[in-house]
Amino acid sequence: MAVKKIVFALGATLALVTAANAADLPRRQPVPVYPAEQAPIGKMPIGKSPVGKAPIGKAPGPVAARY
Repeated sequence: MAVKKIVFALGATLALVTAANAADLPRRQPVPVYPAEQAPIGKMPIGKSPVGKAPIGKAPGPVAARY
């Protein structure tokens, strides 16, 4: 009876480890499909977003209460 439980536990563990290992295997990604015109090289809008545009090092303006 105890041997059957051990064999069942080992089989379940082996199945779990096998499934986890298979999930980590690399897969080929499909080649991106670009429009027929020119490839989008150098077209990223660098500096157009407000990220990093905060006035760092400058004191904030006066805070006025609005009632």
